[in-house]
Amino acid sequence: MWGAAGRTNAQKIQTIFNKFVGGSARSDGIVVDEAELQRHQQLERLYNTTKSAKHFQREMVKGIEGIINANLKHIESIAKLSEECRKYGAPESPGGSTVLGRAALHFGAAHSAIEKERDNMDRTLGTQVGDPLKAMVTGAPLEDARSLTHRYDKLRQEAEALVSEIQKRNQKARDGLSNPENAAKLQMAEQKMGELAATMTVLGREAATAMMAVEAQQQRQSLQRLIGMVESERAFHQRSVEILSHLHAQMVGERQKSDHSGNNSTATATPAGGGGGSTNPFAGSAEPPPPSYEEVRGGGGGGSTGGGSNRAGYFLAEVVHAFEAEGPGEISLNIGDYVVVRQVSPNGWSEGEAKGKAGWFPSAFVERRQRAPASKILEASGAL
Repeated sequence: MWGAAGRTNAQKIQTIFNKFVGGSARSDGIVVDEAELQRHQQLERLYNTTKSAKHFQREMVKGIEGIINANLKHIESIAKLSEECRKYGAPESPGGSTVLGRAALHFGAAHSAIEKERDNMDRTLGTQVGDPLKAMVTGAPLEDARSLTHRYDKLRQEAEALVSEIQKRNQKARDGLSNPENAAKLQMAEQKMGELAATMTVLGREAATAMMAVEAQQQRQSLQRLIGMVESERAFHQRSVEILSHLHAQMVGERQKSDHSGNNSTATATPAGGGGGSTNPFAGSAEPPPPSYEEVRGGGGGGSTGGGSNRAGYFLAEVVHAFEAEGPGEISLNIGDYVVVRQVSPNGWSEGEAKGKAGWFPSAFVERRQRAPASKILEASGAL
């Protein structure tokens, strides 16, 4: 449609415009023939940019459809694995009472949750990114704008033919070969050229306005959909990391419980205060008294937060994974609670106090903190 030949013919048409519109400046200061030449070049640029953007949008749609199809296969595979994990870890299963069975049950549940998040992401990509882009590729605004451009191009082709005819008949007149018929046809061609020039001016403006609107929409909407795609993927991966972090803590906790139980089965010491069955790895030793509020704060005043370890070896820790006590000597923890940790066992268990209750819990379920709100310190030490 556009090219070097088109630009050469545009220059020829410009010469004809000089004759029919006088090449004079209008009230707005624009020379008509120059304006038409610039309009032709503008439409050439707009045609190329909108065509390139349309191709990119089409490739984006194909890419999203490919991602969704690949994810469907991935979801099916993970669903089968999760189901096998659920069967193995079911309470009625032979493996349900083992640490592997419990870990498998956690694994299956976590990955089912992840794949649900993946399915939600795919739906978002399809409905909020792929479908709108597909609608733009085949939408009426683009087709209407290109239709105006094609009509303008046809008028230019007609003008090129008239340019050639007018030049030939003028040459005959200059060579003295003119006759009444040639003069009449020259007059008709010149009259048609004048009408064609006026029509081209109006249609060129309409085509340029429509193409500029489409170009702006393509750029704006495509960028918006691309950002939406990234936001959807980011949300999925963030949620997946949260689920996997919790799964990891659960599985490590199951392993630590198993190691803890194994140590207790071979221990000969009895818990302090008599009685058996405690899961405390240091059950044979006297349990130290819980620290006071002043000890936790390191003896400092004010209503600010406490420091880390003090002279008694205690430190503050925040619960990052919930823990449900399952045996004597253990304490339940909720996310966001603060614990005064008093001792840490090499086998992955820690002993401390939270909300006035003392006991054991997996070390991996808490994270040490240098500072904490004063209310949390009071709560952890049982002063509230």
